[in-house]
Amino acid sequence: MPLNRLKDFLDTYQIKYSGISHSVAYTAQGIAALTHISGKELAKTVVVKADNIFFMTVVPASRRVDLAQIKSALAATSVELAREEELRELFPDCETGAMPPFGNLYGIRVLADESLTQDREIVFNAGSHRELIRMAWADYVKLAKPTILCLTVESLVAA
Repeated sequence: MPLNRLKDFLDTYQIKYSGISHSVAYTAQGIAALTHISGKELAKTVVVKADNIFFMTVVPASRRVDLAQIKSALAATSVELAREEELRELFPDCETGAMPPFGNLYGIRVLADESLTQDREIVFNAGSHRELIRMAWADYVKLAKPTILCLTVESLVAA
């Protein structure tokens, strides 16, 4: 996008945000380490497919998505992680795995982990493996309109 489309979207709604550039990093833990942002404050986007419908989940980098909890919350028969080729098709203007947590820009419903509601801000990938956006949680909720659910469990890897 990456960044220009996202910035245009945020600017259209007069949202205050800041950009954070960093060296290339492909994992949430790597980004957290490079940018000195806690894994609890950095949100990652994980796309799942529940009964063949895609959902964007937004979760802290320090936690991992719990597919069983998502299956239960959505009353789905099956839930699985989206494959890389599906991500490339769904988010053609983003680097694979670096999509921002605005499923509404792509016609995908957004689910956010309830633990994110404890922070005043959210920091997330801006469509590339080199840029982040920091903005107020309240503004994110206003724009992305996520459904807030318990989506995660503690990760075994510290972030």
